Amino acid sequence: MASDACITKKAKGLSIFERYLTVWVLLCIGAGIVLGKVAPGVATGLDGMAIRVNGAPVVSIPIAICLFLMMYPIMVKIDFGEVIQAGRSLKPVSLTLVLNWCIKPFTMYAIATLFLGTLFYGFIGPDAVDLVKMPLGVTDLAVGDTYGSGTVVLHEGAKMLEVPLWRSYLAGCILLGIAPCTAMVLVWGYLAKGNDGHTLVMVAINSLTMLFLYGPLGGFLLGVGSLPVPWQALLLSIAIYVALPLGAGYVSRKAIVATQGQQWFEEKFLHVLTPITIIALLATLVLLFSFKGETILAEPLTILWIAIPLTIQTLLIFGLGYGASKLLKLSYEDAAPTAMIGASNHFEVAIATATMLFGLGSGAALATVVGVLIEVPLMLALVKICLKTGGWFRESAAGGAAALSDTGA
Repeated sequence: MASDACITKKAKGLSIFERYLTVWVLLCIGAGIVLGKVAPGVATGLDGMAIRVNGAPVVSIPIAICLFLMMYPIMVKIDFGEVIQAGRSLKPVSLTLVLNWCIKPFTMYAIATLFLGTLFYGFIGPDAVDLVKMPLGVTDLAVGDTYGSGTVVLHEGAKMLEVPLWRSYLAGCILLGIAPCTAMVLVWGYLAKGNDGHTLVMVAINSLTMLFLYGPLGGFLLGVGSLPVPWQALLLSIAIYVALPLGAGYVSRKAIVATQGQQWFEEKFLHVLTPITIIALLATLVLLFSFKGETILAEPLTILWIAIPLTIQTLLIFGLGYGASKLLKLSYEDAAPTAMIGASNHFEVAIATATMLFGLGSGAALATVVGVLIEVPLMLALVKICLKTGGWFRESAAGGAAALSDTGA
């Protein structure tokens, strides 16, 4: 029942941050690109601040800090007794797992192949090729040998794999499609006034499931043998992006409520935290696009070819999740995060994996960055759709629909 929900949702209009978040997002994207253009040393310096495994940077410290600040204010609001109750809700949990692991990877592959390999093939260029890193562990190939759809070539004294450019973009799309969101979806669910307990449960389940399915699914869909998965990077990502703010939220909530009381926690402490999530989100975007802005400016039309299939994929998965939630008679509080968990992607993991497997300048890495570019404004639009259509679903408590309709969205 909503009266027992882990976060109290009052019937009030969106704040100025939430109401104009699309505008702030676009401004921050522009600011990040400008920063990367006029002060590349700043972006390079920030990018160099990373946690490394075997000499390779796997977690950006500035982005990790921003993500912690983005997620902690949400985590600290959650009553973990409600999380356990949400985990017992078989229908929304099962639906989310089916969407993320049985449907989403394959629809991403099909849609990206249709658009990049057929409809946009002429625009990308039939003869356009991309140079990507040699697959990890493959050392016995000579120049001129073939590997999958690529040919081994010598570039600046090093062996590289020359592949059709559209296939490189396809690889990046696949890496996005098999990485369910475990970070920013907490923001989308919160803004949509969904069940944060259910969202948190699915974040934990998806993080664990990713460890077992990310590599096999990637290897199968890429069609080039087993995908070398950076296990240390994935474990660090889960620890920093999920476990750290989760633990900090649990401990601090217990301590504050015990010393200051529930009323002070809700009326004083949470009030101070309210804008931090949005500000941290915007800062994250500035950092991400300061790293990748030069590439985007150099290939503006390519962004469009990649963005179209990614957009269609997002809308399709959201529609499937939202429609299935209606058929299963879920409450709005469960339906909204269920649909958005499937629609959004863990682009941090996708970018890191694409860079590690194919190289920073590869088409695959570019495709994962385009995923960030379209995801934020698109997910904000889906949040508004959820808020406008909350009355379609079974009310989980008296007055639930009225509260949703009075959001001012």
